[in-house]
Amino acid sequence: MSHDELTKKVWIYSETNLPTIYGNFKVYVFRNSIDYKEHLAITVGEIGDGEDIPVRLHSECLTSEVLGSLKCDCREQLQDALKQISREGRGIVLYLRQEGRGIGLGNKILAYSLQAEGYDTVEANHILGFPDDLREYDVAAAMLRILGVKSVQLLTNNPKKIEGLEKYDIVVNQRIPLQITPNSINKFYLQTKEKKSGHLLDLMEAISAA
Repeated sequence: MSHDELTKKVWIYSETNLPTIYGNFKVYVFRNSIDYKEHLAITVGEIGDGEDIPVRLHSECLTSEVLGSLKCDCREQLQDALKQISREGRGIVLYLRQEGRGIGLGNKILAYSLQAEGYDTVEANHILGFPDDLREYDVAAAMLRILGVKSVQLLTNNPKKIEGLEKYDIVVNQRIPLQITPNSINKFYLQTKEKKSGHLLDLMEAISAA
């Protein structure tokens, strides 16, 4: 699909200014005819020429962000990303409705049940018939393009997100690590991310610094 064809399938539905505990943001709600979900762009500052914009691609995690689950690091990553772009005075957090790495909330809870039996996150997904990660970043790239973004400094530990944006010609000039200190519950989850999913983490250093 060409860039023009992709951006025709994604559009801004609504927008507003939103004061938060992390700072004052402008929030855009995007709709699309690809996955038919509503995704958000949480922005601060001016995009200007669209070059070197700090960007976080963040996938929704209801269990962590709403219920306070300790099984992952999603809530802390979202909070840190919002704080960073607010502090910089320029940046975007794309809040993507891709619960459970794209498998959905119900399947994510099924995967949690399997993890309670001793399987890791990758094994649980495979048992349920899913790949390690079902997420796509075509809609995210279109959202950035519509906002005028050409190149980014990507806040991520996941090289697949870099590949996902570059596949749609959003240039990633720099990767900014977003590593959270593990707790006793999510340590195994993060180790699986590092060993099996290729996330760029240094857990030994993080644990030593705790």
